[in-house]
Amino acid sequence: MAKGLQSPDYIVFLVYFFVVAIYGYWIYNRKKKAQLDSKDFFLAEGSLTWWAIGASLIASNISAEQMIGMSASGFKLGLAISAYEWMAAATLIIVAIFFMPVYLKNNIFTMPQFLSTRYNERVALIMAVFWLALYIIVNLMSILYLGALAISGISGLSILVCILGLALFAIVITLGGMKVIGYTDVIQVFFLVLGGLVATYIALDLISDGQGAMHGFSMLTQGASEHFHLIFDKKNPNYIDLPGLSVLIGGMWIANLSYWGCNQYITQRALGASLPVARSGLLFAAFLKMLMPVIVVIPGIAVYYIIKEQIPGISASNMLTMSGVQDPNKAYPALLSLLPIGLKGLSFAALTAAIVASLAGKANSIATIFTLDIYKKAFNTNASETRLVNIGRITVVVSMLMAVVLSLILGEALMGEGKQGFQYIQEYSGFVSPGIFAMFILGFFWKKTTSNAALFATIGGFIIAVILKLLPQWVDLSSLYDYGWAIQNSNGVYEIPFMDRMLIIFAICIIGMYLISMYETKRGVVAKGLDVDASMFKVSTSFAVGALIIITMLVALYSAFW
Repeated sequence: MAKGLQSPDYIVFLVYFFVVAIYGYWIYNRKKKAQLDSKDFFLAEGSLTWWAIGASLIASNISAEQMIGMSASGFKLGLAISAYEWMAAATLIIVAIFFMPVYLKNNIFTMPQFLSTRYNERVALIMAVFWLALYIIVNLMSILYLGALAISGISGLSILVCILGLALFAIVITLGGMKVIGYTDVIQVFFLVLGGLVATYIALDLISDGQGAMHGFSMLTQGASEHFHLIFDKKNPNYIDLPGLSVLIGGMWIANLSYWGCNQYITQRALGASLPVARSGLLFAAFLKMLMPVIVVIPGIAVYYIIKEQIPGISASNMLTMSGVQDPNKAYPALLSLLPIGLKGLSFAALTAAIVASLAGKANSIATIFTLDIYKKAFNTNASETRLVNIGRITVVVSMLMAVVLSLILGEALMGEGKQGFQYIQEYSGFVSPGIFAMFILGFFWKKTTSNAALFATIGGFIIAVILKLLPQWVDLSSLYDYGWAIQNSNGVYEIPFMDRMLIIFAICIIGMYLISMYETKRGVVAKGLDVDASMFKVSTSFAVGALIIITMLVALYSAFW
């Protein structure tokens, strides 16, 4: 089988590129209002349908961190990494029911705006800076580096060329505004799902020696049974990444609720819609989330099985670096090398679609926060709509250039040989997500929460996260092993799994916020509450049925692969 991309593969990829470019240009010209109206540019206010919202959510979420990083974790950890996807489906239902009504009823368009409305400008400004740093240093850089790493491995182009090409493609799409991003994401999701399913089918068919994907999956579950457990025992060497029941009742909820409910990058898609449309879009995204492990996790397990059983196709050398360290990040590119000519181009397009859509969405969110929550409030309160849109476009370009530089300088060190890029993103996002979620959840539903309490969660939560990360260097935590709170890492040092650290930080933030708020309330401080009432949380019958189907599927999956 030919290695690398051949002429038919490039033709398929060019078809994808021109379809996205032409459709995006048509959307841009059809709504030239986007050039003048900042809300339309950043939020596509009132113009995204439920299916466009749902598709855009998934296209922006599924990127190199999943296609490459999560496939790598599938190779190393197995099906258990699917918890991030399947628990996200349940999380999206919660966000649709409880979070969206609060945002839309109170006319919230950005997350810093929520903090300003509920607390004060100081809290909003601090968090705006936090988010910008997180989005550029952790998310944008990792998406760009992991994506370029995969594309370089498939195409043979240098990493530098791939980084610059992805950045340029994403900038072009992002400059058209959220409307262009939202509707072109529908095409991106089509290529992503189709290409991903094709790659999975080919891998399973190869495992079954041509007897079909179902037979291949059966062989996979039997031959790699150790990779088909959703809940790890503490003796499992991968427990430190996915600490047992924490994926069901612990830190996984904090990671997901913070990401899906308190994250400008995600909520932005639905904030310009009506509540019924926003809820339908989130429910559609939840159904797509249930499908994602088939596309991004099963391929990683398949590569593990192929190498383990020495099935002709992928050799162990495809997964080894020059230093002899097995590199899980090469699992997905190695799988794509098995595809026949033409289909390889389709999967290459799917991978590129996932990366570009995520880059575009992230860059748009960075531009939204900087323009509306920093520039407009701190530098030019009287800026015109045209000026705001132009500042947004400049921010897109600058943030992407920063990500390019960071990926070239830090990418290899943080996500290179033998490292799991997906786990890197989750752990370092977890430095801020517990405090953010505590600040939001109390801000929603407890009117006595004060702005100083929110500052404690913001700054204090981050400081506590750093302390807990460094704690094993100062204290021997081996005594906590029997309780499942400390596990040996790859260096033999006992540390608290990052998912459990998030739960600890969240609990401390909630307790601290409660005590601070009660103290200030007794001193006469009056907090700014939101417009919230029970009727806001009532859902339609169709939404309830869809949510019940997803919950039933989750129960069935965890029962089958516990």
